[in-house]
Amino acid sequence: MVTVLKSIYPDPSAGERLPSLIADVGRHSGEFPVLLANHLPMVLEAMGRLGASPARLEEYAEHYTRIHAVPFPPSPVTLIDETNWESALGKREHEGDLRRFFAGVVAEIGGHETIRRYLPRLFPGIAASATHGLMRLAYAVLRNDDAEIAVALGYWAATYLPYDAIPAENHRDVSDPLAPILQMHADARLRDVDAPTYLLWKWIEAMGKLPAFQGYLGRLAPTPDLLDRMRPASLTLFAATMSFEALHAVTGCHWLRLVSPHLDEPQRLAMHFWEVVMALYPKIGMPALPSPEVLDRWRAVPVPPDDVIAAAAVASNDEHDHSLVFSAFEEFRYTGDPLYKVVAARRVGLVEFGD
Repeated sequence: MVTVLKSIYPDPSAGERLPSLIADVGRHSGEFPVLLANHLPMVLEAMGRLGASPARLEEYAEHYTRIHAVPFPPSPVTLIDETNWESALGKREHEGDLRRFFAGVVAEIGGHETIRRYLPRLFPGIAASATHGLMRLAYAVLRNDDAEIAVALGYWAATYLPYDAIPAENHRDVSDPLAPILQMHADARLRDVDAPTYLLWKWIEAMGKLPAFQGYLGRLAPTPDLLDRMRPASLTLFAATMSFEALHAVTGCHWLRLVSPHLDEPQRLAMHFWEVVMALYPKIGMPALPSPEVLDRWRAVPVPPDDVIAAAAVASNDEHDHSLVFSAFEEFRYTGDPLYKVVAARRVGLVEFGD
C-alpha cells in the first residue's frame, strides 16, 4: 500500500500518477549496465515533489529506462528463506531471489517492522551499490511504500559491500566525524591513490583493502548525535568541492534521517555510512575544508526563489540534480541552514561563488 499525500506535490495530478508509475519502473533491476545504480524510482518521487507534471514524469521515465537499458532482475536462482538469506549477501545474481524473500517478510509483518528487524544485519554493507540501497530504502519509507521497501532491502542485500579488514587494535572512540577527515588530509600515504575503475562502489571497495586507509576504520563511535554532526560536515565538504562524491554525503544524510526512526540504533548505520564518506575523500583529492568565515560568506550568496531552483532541477535529465535539490530543500527545512539552498542553486547552474 502507498499513501499518497496530494498536498506535498505542487501539481496534485503528479501525486495521482506517481504510485502506478513508480510501481511500473520499480519492477526493473536496482542496477543497469555496467553495475551502475538505477535512480529512477527515487528521482521520480523527488521530481514530483519539486513540481514536475505527470507528462514530465512519464517523459523522464521513458528517457531514463531507454538510454540506460535498465534490465529486469535476474531470473530465479534458488529459493531464499529465513535460513539462508544471509548466504546470498553481496551476490547480485540473487537480486530477484532476495526481492521475493523480503516481499514475503513484508507481507507478513509489514515494511517498517521488516526494516527494524533485518536492516541491522545490512548496516556494515551500506556501501552497497555506492549507498544507493540506502537511497532506495529511504524513498520507500518517504512514500510509505511496502512494495518498494521489499525491493530496496533485496537490492541492498544483493549488492552488500562491507569493510571487513578493520584492525583489531582500532577502537571506536572518535566522536567528531570531521576528525578522521582532517587526519586523512595530512596523511601523505592517501595522496594520489589510483582509481580501480570509474565505478564509485569499486573505489569504495578498493579503499577498504588499502592498509593506509584501514587504520582509519573502526574508530568512529556510534554516538546518539552522530548524524547531527555528520550533516554540517557533509554540507561543508560539498560546498567546498561541489563534487559528485560529496553530493552523495549530503543526500545520504537526508536518507539516513528518513530511515532512522524505524531503527533501534540508527547511529550505528550512520557510523558505517561515514566510513564510506571517508573512503571517498581521497577520490576528490582530500581538499582542505573552508573556514567558518568562508562558509558564512557562502551562506549570504543570494539565490533565486525555491520554485526557480526546483524548476531547473525538474528540467534536467541528470538524476543527481533532482536528488541533490530535493534533499537540500528537505535538509534546509530540517536545519534552517541557507547553505543548502545555495549549493542547490549552484548545482543547477543558477549561482556561482568563489573562495
